[in-house]
Amino acid sequence: MTAAFTDTDDLAVLAADAGRALEGASAEEIVRWAADTFGPRFCVTSSFADGVLAHLVSRVAPGTDVVFLDTGLHFPETLRVRDQVAGSMPLRVRSIRPRLTVGQQDGLYGPRLFSREPDGCCALRKVEPLERALADYDAWAAGLRRDESPSRANTAVVHFEATRGKVKVNPLAAWSQADVDAYISRYDVPVNPLLSQGYGSIGCWPCTRRVKAGEDPRAGRWPMFDKTECGLHT
Repeated sequence: MTAAFTDTDDLAVLAADAGRALEGASAEEIVRWAADTFGPRFCVTSSFADGVLAHLVSRVAPGTDVVFLDTGLHFPETLRVRDQVAGSMPLRVRSIRPRLTVGQQDGLYGPRLFSREPDGCCALRKVEPLERALADYDAWAAGLRRDESPSRANTAVVHFEATRGKVKVNPLAAWSQADVDAYISRYDVPVNPLLSQGYGSIGCWPCTRRVKAGEDPRAGRWPMFDKTECGLHT
């Protein structure tokens, strides 16, 4: 079993070296490096807009943990994709819930916190649960792509998150939407049906709307606020 890294300086150097060496590598090669380097101390996160990253990891490193942040405010379609992945791929899907139910949060902070203070709601229902889940790992992967939005244009394939003391792996960073579509078609990967109903990016239902043709895919997230990220990706 791979031991936990105890020195964050070592992790930072490791991530910097890997980020340079793996730029231009295939997504499979990036995942293989992470799985070989960290073993069970490596996990994948997924919002289950589709099962692409989970499927790719299941091919390269079966048995890897997949962390899903079950906010209590997801579309039913999203939960169905999660369940499809959990039931069809050799992975362990971990649904991580906030410390407070939606009702308990309403009681403490008032109803519909997401409509008044979306950053506070995201902190309670996404960021804190992720921090808690990542305590078991030294490295984690996400499905970020450079073509998704201007804020993600410089996404590294591997980098060190000083705030968390973790290595962040983005195997799909260089992929285009055409690459994603081709992978889905080749492997018949589960896809959230909302993506074909005008949604460019899918989060919690109160803070997600359809996007217009030509809009940034993430324009439908928190549309009433100057906000396009939930705080998970530092």
